[in-house]
Amino acid sequence: VQLQASGGGLVQAGGSLRLSCAASGRTFSNYGMGWFRQAPGKEREFVAAVSWSGGSTYYADSVNGRFTISRDNAKNTVYLQMNSLKPEDTAVYYCAARRGWVTAETNGYEYDSWGQGTQVTVSS
Repeated sequence: VQLQASGGGLVQAGGSLRLSCAASGRTFSNYGMGWFRQAPGKEREFVAAVSWSGGSTYYADSVNGRFTISRDNAKNTVYLQMNSLKPEDTAVYYCAARRGWVTAETNGYEYDSWGQGTQVTVSS
């Protein structure tokens, strides 16, 4: 599956952004989806994941309660709604797809496909 992330930008602390990740090439509903991020000088980290049906969602502690992951299988798209953004949320955000189940413990290397990344910058 090919992934195209979009929706990043510059926002003030406390603001909101919604990231989108459009998939093509395979049956989207067969894939669990995840969002990861990587800040300058830091390792890539898990942000959120959603099961193939959308019925199960998982979040990193750092974003739980502020971010919401969702998917629309009819549109082959997964979303990440980010509210109450903080400067420490600044990073390049990547969407990823894994054929089968995903949880918060699914490592990045277990995902099959990655999008190109979209920059999110939160100013203080």
